[in-house]
Amino acid sequence: MLCSIYKSLKKDNTYLYINKKDDFADVPAQLMSTFGKPQFVMVIKLEGRTLALADVEKVKEALRTVGFYLQVPPPVTNLLDQYKADKAAK
Repeated sequence: MLCSIYKSLKKDNTYLYINKKDDFADVPAQLMSTFGKPQFVMVIKLEGRTLALADVEKVKEALRTVGFYLQVPPPVTNLLDQYKADKAAK
């Protein structure tokens, strides 16, 4: 399965995976508005590949069922809360 990957110029570390290059027909208009103008990154083959921040099986399933997959950055860890939790555990 091939897919095209685009990055958002509005949202850092946010990527959109679609089935066919430049075919955003399956992506909701509101998502495209929030995502901004997509910047093409690459076309990749998903079989036998691992992805850095996304589960390749979830990506393939989303592409089959919904027509797109949105990869958002992981949540930022609040270091103060982590420090307080570590201190309380000691």
